[in-house]
Amino acid sequence: MFDNQFIIMKKYQVFVSSTYQDLVEERKEVIQALLELDCIPVGMELFPATDDDQWTLIKELIDDCDYYILIVGGRYGSLNKEGISYTQQEYEYAIEIGIPTISFIHKSPDDIVVSKTDKDEQKAEKLKEFRTLVQEKLVKPWVTPSDLGSVVSRSLVKLIRTKPRVGWVKADSISSTEANLEILTLKKRIQDLENELQRNTVSFDNELSSGDDKITITYSFKESGLWKQDKVDLTWNKIFAKTCTLLIVEATEDNYRSMVNQYIKHRVKRKHDIDNLEVNIITDTFMSVLIQFKALGLIEKSSKKRSLKDLGTYWKLTQKGDDLLTHLRAIRKDIEIND
Repeated sequence: MFDNQFIIMKKYQVFVSSTYQDLVEERKEVIQALLELDCIPVGMELFPATDDDQWTLIKELIDDCDYYILIVGGRYGSLNKEGISYTQQEYEYAIEIGIPTISFIHKSPDDIVVSKTDKDEQKAEKLKEFRTLVQEKLVKPWVTPSDLGSVVSRSLVKLIRTKPRVGWVKADSISSTEANLEILTLKKRIQDLENELQRNTVSFDNELSSGDDKITITYSFKESGLWKQDKVDLTWNKIFAKTCTLLIVEATEDNYRSMVNQYIKHRVKRKHDIDNLEVNIITDTFMSVLIQFKALGLIEKSSKKRSLKDLGTYWKLTQKGDDLLTHLRAIRKDIEIND
């Protein structure tokens, strides 16, 4: 048991997102409320988010935060290249990466003074759509700046209690004994899970075709302006060794498929004897290869965070896959034994 007298005081980092010029006083109240809760407020609306580098910085800050707060008043805000506001872009990114969020929407938008609203009809309409989007998640109403500060304080306390996060602690506040005990506990838990996973997958792996087992690859090729189909027999190890070097870091599914096509072309070019031979693995066969390597625990989808515009599927080697690739591709020296 840990010493009950030892208490780690966590501080939570909170990203505060909003338009700026129309919500100066409101932001002061929110930041003051966060400071009184010993939270670390973070916000980027004071910086001109007008290029990709700036957006990269914003994402990194959101990534480091424990909670996300959105304040919606009477303005939609400046637009990015895609025609949405940076405030909405920040909100959608926070939702995408799973940060607990609370949105605070003005209770009576029709009562907001004209100087703090969008005069542009397009932006006004986009604001309505954004409000509708936000109301699909947890929202709280507010009217005055002081009212907003109070409701933020109460709401965040509840959110921290219902959705606890890692938070931040000073390095000298952590008990070495407690930290070591927790590390040992976590290591044992990891080992238990790995053993359980091993028990659950051994029998399954034994049932799967792998290694030097053969697989028939169906592909199409172009001859005299017409696409035809043919087949070539390969082994799982040969396909893996010759194509999965691309996944040592990670690669898109399309790029990996191109790598497989190049390897098939190399294997069959003598057979067809066609100048500028074009080869494409049949989609169903390619998906079978991909799923087999995944089932064997050799590859997995990448969980790396990317921009909303990047819709590609990325694959990478697992540790098991990396070990097998090293074994298959490493160059062994010839050993000559002299009597």
